[in-house]
Amino acid sequence: MKSILGISAFYHDSAAALIIDGKIVSAAQEERFSRKKHDARYPHNAVEFVLSHSNLKLSEIDQVVFFEKPFLKFERLLETYLAFAPKGFASFSMSMPIWLREKLFQKKFLFDKLKKHDKNFKDINKIYFSEHHYSHAASAFYPSPFKEAVILTLDGVGEWATTTVAVGKENKITMIKEIHFPHSIGLLYSAFTYYTGFKVNSGEYKVMGLAPYGQPKYKDLILKELIDIKDDGSFRLNMKYFNYATGLTMTNDKFSKLFGEKARDPKKDLLTQFHMDIAASIQAVTEEIVLRLTESISKETKIKNLCMAGGVALNCVANGKVLKKNIFENIWFQPAAGDAGGSLGAALAFWYQELGNKRQINGKGDSMQGSYLGPSFKDDHIEKILNSLGAKYEKKDEANLISTVAEELNNKKTIGWFQGRMEFGPRALGARSIIADPRSDKMQKELNLKVKFRESFRPFAPSILREDVSEWFDLNSDSPYMLLVANVKKNIQIPMNEKDQKLFGIEKLNVKRSSIPAVTHVDYSARIQTVHKETNTKYYKLLKKFKEITGCPLLVNTSFNIRGEPIVCSIEDSFKCFMGTNLDILVCENYILYKEQQDKKLKKNYQSNFELD
Repeated sequence: MKSILGISAFYHDSAAALIIDGKIVSAAQEERFSRKKHDARYPHNAVEFVLSHSNLKLSEIDQVVFFEKPFLKFERLLETYLAFAPKGFASFSMSMPIWLREKLFQKKFLFDKLKKHDKNFKDINKIYFSEHHYSHAASAFYPSPFKEAVILTLDGVGEWATTTVAVGKENKITMIKEIHFPHSIGLLYSAFTYYTGFKVNSGEYKVMGLAPYGQPKYKDLILKELIDIKDDGSFRLNMKYFNYATGLTMTNDKFSKLFGEKARDPKKDLLTQFHMDIAASIQAVTEEIVLRLTESISKETKIKNLCMAGGVALNCVANGKVLKKNIFENIWFQPAAGDAGGSLGAALAFWYQELGNKRQINGKGDSMQGSYLGPSFKDDHIEKILNSLGAKYEKKDEANLISTVAEELNNKKTIGWFQGRMEFGPRALGARSIIADPRSDKMQKELNLKVKFRESFRPFAPSILREDVSEWFDLNSDSPYMLLVANVKKNIQIPMNEKDQKLFGIEKLNVKRSSIPAVTHVDYSARIQTVHKETNTKYYKLLKKFKEITGCPLLVNTSFNIRGEPIVCSIEDSFKCFMGTNLDILVCENYILYKEQQDKKLKKNYQSNFELD
């Protein structure tokens, strides 16, 4: 038995993954255990989890692989500071002490951290380093169902690369081209995230959600001034508008002057139509780059399959456009497309590329097991925790539980659904989810304001039985990881009348657009999760039962957390979130808890524990 531990850390979304004899066994992000969103610290708890899940001590692990090369990253920082000197001195003087203290001597730093798991871990030579984009590419190709694929990785920045194209064949990956820092589609999108007043590295999906409320009025200005895109999708940024290479902010005064407004201060400034139009414009530019890139690499390589990873691969609107264009016969996205997935990619890259192991493709889809790779809990543990929390609960057998929950959903109840192994990646996929009835026209607003405590414009995603997807949406392919956006079918859309069409921005929110309004965004789109019996049997059965009762084979599915908080991981987390929000019901495995039966004293306002996201 050969075991490899993959680790990603020290930038954002640190994580650990374990593979045994090439099989993906477990993976989790540190934030879920530490309760600190996008936690970038050494993933101590995540490493502890993957080891204990397989009953292994760290000293029994064969290799530990870190997802990037610190020396290359350091070289980029130094060269960048020199190229822009003396401009970047403030940023330089802040980052250097950390590099000189920790990051530059990362092998020793990691070794010291690893020893804390097991004093018998004594061999520093078990630690290896992958490359950032190589780790991403490996996470996209090796778990995919393809023998051969072209791999596109798009993110902020790794060591030097920001965009890479590679070809995967059997067990080997070959990089064929790269775009280097400071030219980065991820950092361009993040610059607009910062400019619209959202948090960089976590608010990008808000920009994507805000875009349909606006018009891409500034697209031509962005293409003229900020970025030069070639026909093949390669690009260069005009660095005179950006501050990220050397400064402490993403954009500068020239950027603000170009668009005619200062960067939005989220504490003081409201979102206006201007911000919606800015969001629509950068989204349109991103889609254009991704479409040009995918078309050119398809023509160049003549390969029929595409794999994608890197933070930009979480832009499910752009992904949906690529799918719709039919540039490739098949597309597969790594569900943990951001840096967390680098831990898995690093381990897989070592297994195949370094050790030369043969790759087996099972012929039944990918090897991510639905991305359910985190912790799960047995009944006796759940009961013990619920008792210690003073919770009132009933235990039911599975069939009874599913019938009860489906009926409660039909009665418009909002439910915290905690089942099986936690998801790896940023999306809740029916293991740590809040679920509700998509037919309710009040549900979208209610969930945002009363349960998630977040901006009312944020859309919700539907989970739908795989076999029913093409009857409800313009999509007929698997989307198990909620990484594709498609339109709601015409026959269930409600066309907007003249009065509705004159509405601006957020006013559009209250217009009922389809027979499933809770999951229909203002542009008639939805971010779809197809549910498969093989990977999540219980959730599949619940959707089946809900369909039996209502004729509707889908549910609202949003992550089980409040804004600013990571997705719940433990029974304690789920109970705390249940008692701190207006959720009606909590279901932990076969235990069901009703809000009105709980002790009122246990109600908590715990929002203040978490920074706004």
